Amino acid sequence: MKRFLEEFKAFAMRGNVLDMAVGVVIGGAFGKISTSLVNDIIMPIIGVLTGGIDFSNWKIVLSQAVVDAQGNVAAPEVAIAYGNLIAVILDFIIIAFAIFCLVKFINRLHQKKEEPAEEPAPPQPSPEERLLAEIRDLLRENRK
Repeated sequence: MKRFLEEFKAFAMRGNVLDMAVGVVIGGAFGKISTSLVNDIIMPIIGVLTGGIDFSNWKIVLSQAVVDAQGNVAAPEVAIAYGNLIAVILDFIIIAFAIFCLVKFINRLHQKKEEPAEEPAPPQPSPEERLLAEIRDLLRENRK
């Protein structure tokens, strides 16, 4: 049992596992922010644009609820709640866009770190090297 706990501790303390755990926690918090943005800001605006209809209540009723004489629901309503689906899709798009921007920003930072400083121009050949190059070129011409 002790060895099992030691292996688990080694696994849990690896950098990647800790990074992933932090990412999950931050992602959950960001998901709440995004859901609030969609439900509390964007959907009311869409509701105003559609004539004051509560967007989350948009649905297609397949069968009405059946109510008995005492007012109890004998059979619940069956409906396709597409308004809620649209809200969740919009929430997903916002989260995906934010993650895209974050990854793009991080990639840009990595590119700036990896770009080497401009290399200085190669040094000019010395007068001796230029003279030797001219002699070499003249010898090549004479061979032809």
